[in-house]
Amino acid sequence: MTNPTSPTNERPLDMIIFGGGGDLAARKLLPALYMAHTHCNLPADTRILAIGRKDWTREDYLKNFMEKQSRPFIDANAFDAQQWDKFLALFDYVRVDVENPEDFKRLAEASRDGAQRVFYLSTSPELFTTICDNLAAAGIVDDHARVVLEKPLGHDLASARAINDAVGKRFKEEQIYRIDHYLGKETVQNLMVLRFGNAIFGPLWQAPYIKSVQITVSETVGVGSRAGFYDHTGALRDMVQNHLLQLLCIVAMEPPVSLDPDAVRDEKLKVLKSLRPMSVADIARDTVRGQYAAGAVGGEPVKGYLQEENVPADSRAETFVALRAHINNWRWANVPFFLRTGKRMQTRKSEIVIDFADLPFSIIPSGPRNYGNRLIITLQPEESIQLQMLAKEPGSGMQMLPVNLNLDLQQAMTQRRAEAYERLLIDVIRGRLTHFMRRDELEAAWAWVEPILNGWKELGDKPRGYTAGTFGPAASSALMARENLAWAEEA
Repeated sequence: MTNPTSPTNERPLDMIIFGGGGDLAARKLLPALYMAHTHCNLPADTRILAIGRKDWTREDYLKNFMEKQSRPFIDANAFDAQQWDKFLALFDYVRVDVENPEDFKRLAEASRDGAQRVFYLSTSPELFTTICDNLAAAGIVDDHARVVLEKPLGHDLASARAINDAVGKRFKEEQIYRIDHYLGKETVQNLMVLRFGNAIFGPLWQAPYIKSVQITVSETVGVGSRAGFYDHTGALRDMVQNHLLQLLCIVAMEPPVSLDPDAVRDEKLKVLKSLRPMSVADIARDTVRGQYAAGAVGGEPVKGYLQEENVPADSRAETFVALRAHINNWRWANVPFFLRTGKRMQTRKSEIVIDFADLPFSIIPSGPRNYGNRLIITLQPEESIQLQMLAKEPGSGMQMLPVNLNLDLQQAMTQRRAEAYERLLIDVIRGRLTHFMRRDELEAAWAWVEPILNGWKELGDKPRGYTAGTFGPAASSALMARENLAWAEEA
């Protein structure tokens, strides 16, 4: 039997997108598939079946959705009219009400016998079970099929397990691709090479040589049209449980024995299981919840969260989280990890900051500020790696100032850099699981996050207000200051 995860599998590809007329498909999935098509990264015999409830014909879908709603999200510099026409030729539209098993017969008829089927579930997670059951009943789930699950995968540990159980009845674990688009970012994947491909960092990547680690994902946008979803989710579930903890795992994991998917994911799982559980007292001291108030972002006035459409006036949903975490193992003993994410913040950035320990003694005066060595890994908006060193200030004396050894990845590597979704979709097609979460990873992350959610309820914690266009509540700065530390923009 052909190995279903073999990248040399030459079977025809049927990419089947549930939610094919939705926002994620328009903004991310279809532009990513277009770029993969134009760069010859799709199998020669590829068909894309968009699944939706609207009573559209194929021509309706191409005209009303792809041309009007998805095409604007393709970079104008990358758009080619001839390639676009060839791309459109790959598509068909199949109307399916996912809760009606009879509709899946149409999908079974549209999908080709013997094709490599990839089911992309870009729908509400509440529908995952129904979709997988109906796919199996229609006879189109075989040993070669793959299923891609979009987050959020559950609302808590119990619901995550329920989804995993339901999908696991129809698909083997090696057929399930739980997608986190942060793991598709070039700089995140480059972090593995930075850590495990360079001898210079190996001896220093541990306590006591590292003083602290900061991981920040800040957004300037508000909740927008996601308010209905977001108010029942909050920043901890939406960002920390998946994106930030995955970044923490890559920073903190031990060297895997190989790049085999399970070897890498085994080491990430060890990190998640080593996270120190938080007591209610820890939660009160080491977490900060925030909710943005009216302010200005980029010079434009913006509403507060409570004034957003579809947000209850008494909502306690957090739009900001900062917390201190510890990893109970030998490598990271007593090294605090500070995680922070929020909406309507001053700048859009995703950044990992490694603060190296101070010199035990220095004969050279540090000047007005106590600068140290710092590695700054920027994931967005630009991708770069900077190593902050100290150099002598010009002039007399021996005053020191920080200078950066700067690796601009876009300048250093002139090849085209695929977007995260494109890279991950290609991985799915080629059967590469390394950058997708395994079931036990997902559940270990929920097992650590859920007590924080419960602790907030027990404490009756209300989010602290912060003005839109700032870096969050003042309490998040105090969280760092207690250890004589500061967030990167404050240092």
